[in-house]
Amino acid sequence: MQELTHYINGSHVKGQSGRFADIYNPATGEVQAKVPLASVAEMAMAVDVAADAQPGWAAVNPQRRARVLMKFVDLLNRDMDKLAEALSREHGKTFPDAKGDVQRGLEVVEYCIGAPQLLKGEFTDGAGPGIDIYSMRQALGVSAGITPFNFPAMIPMWMFAPAIACGNAFILKPSERDPSVPLMLAELFEEAGLPKGILQVVNGDKEAVDAILDHPTIQSIGFVGSTPIAEYIYGRGCSNGKRVQCFGGAKNHMIVMPDADMDQAADALVGAGYGAAGERCMAISVAVPVGDETADKLIEKLVPRIEKLKVGPYTAGDDVDYGPVVTSAAKEKILGLVQSGVDQGAELVVDGRGFSLQGYEDGFFVGPHLFDKVTPDMDIYKQEIFGPVLSTVRAQSYDEALKLAMDHEMGNGTAIFTRDGDTARDFASRVNVGMIGINVPIPVPLAYHTFGGWKKSAFGDLNQHGPDAFKFYTRTKTVTSRWPSGLKEGGEFHFKAMD
Repeated sequence: MQELTHYINGSHVKGQSGRFADIYNPATGEVQAKVPLASVAEMAMAVDVAADAQPGWAAVNPQRRARVLMKFVDLLNRDMDKLAEALSREHGKTFPDAKGDVQRGLEVVEYCIGAPQLLKGEFTDGAGPGIDIYSMRQALGVSAGITPFNFPAMIPMWMFAPAIACGNAFILKPSERDPSVPLMLAELFEEAGLPKGILQVVNGDKEAVDAILDHPTIQSIGFVGSTPIAEYIYGRGCSNGKRVQCFGGAKNHMIVMPDADMDQAADALVGAGYGAAGERCMAISVAVPVGDETADKLIEKLVPRIEKLKVGPYTAGDDVDYGPVVTSAAKEKILGLVQSGVDQGAELVVDGRGFSLQGYEDGFFVGPHLFDKVTPDMDIYKQEIFGPVLSTVRAQSYDEALKLAMDHEMGNGTAIFTRDGDTARDFASRVNVGMIGINVPIPVPLAYHTFGGWKKSAFGDLNQHGPDAFKFYTRTKTVTSRWPSGLKEGGEFHFKAMD
């Protein structure tokens, strides 16, 4: 059986802790590889290497650093299919979905090629008599990222691309469920010309995470995952004096107004609710039709679309709409929440509990589910399910629908489908959620804007990628400068008095 490694100082390094995690093929349920789980000492070794390499990289001018990123983009395009295939094999998502995962990360790298512009400081000429004031953005030093299983290419690149463009070294602790693509990305970046030690991949579990949180050399930490772990990492990291940004769970609502195009809304909900088996923090998991007539029309449109969804392994190609979930534990959690919805009185309109795929009976496949008449006190409404389950909560007015999104503790993303511009503008202005879609079901901003939620979906004052990333991975240094302005008399300078 294949045994994966860490990637430290430009080399694949075998694990020394003696602890390993299984990597499954989600389509078959079989263990296909093992990944080492790093000890505190192994993490410390990687940090030492990063700290030694970082000053030399920071001394490279931003334009030359950007050229390395340009080459990295070329290599990502060259190996796109190879990366996507490895991603699908470990995560289970369809091949087109996997390519999209790589592509969205690649777009952040493309944005970071603009580092020479984005790192420019400010200058004030003549702030006082003979005095100039200017600011510089300088690298933090060693940064780290702790990334989730659901986007093993995109989210690591969201973190390490801007960090490295700013002149930092970066240690990536990817999910132990699908670590192969992060290891491949580190190899490609060094092939592009990145010095050894600037991007390292250290696999692990909580022991490795705590080692990151406690190591005094690591200056900043990025995290994406569940809200309880985000709160833990944010609290412990900040208490250790680190700069931390953490993104947690989501419960994204999509409000459907009576004037919406119902076919468009139904298509959007199917794609946003069931794509990638619902394992997306930007998935729509709650549909909120306004009025019973709207709800009845929407359910009527949704049911045949959902019943036609094709579930299968990524190897089936374009014939599959979504694949398995990542582990058997994830499958059990999803089905447990589905059962709780039934027990608590929701109407299960499309029941996927009996789904089984011939030849893949041991795989982690979950059929599509659709609930109607869900209420806010139910577990399926309160909790992030992270599976192919869509809950319908009927609202009797626009204000009631808006209140649902605003009252939920999660504030990652939300959407509204309507033909009315006033309603859309009011919604975008008032709702207390970080990312808003207007007739767009998954409002993920492009790389040159920033990504981030509100409330218990995010911790920290800066978002991911876009301009915020260059603020997060740098410190501002401000210099007040005065040079002699008097005439030289008798070998001495006479300075004009400062106001």
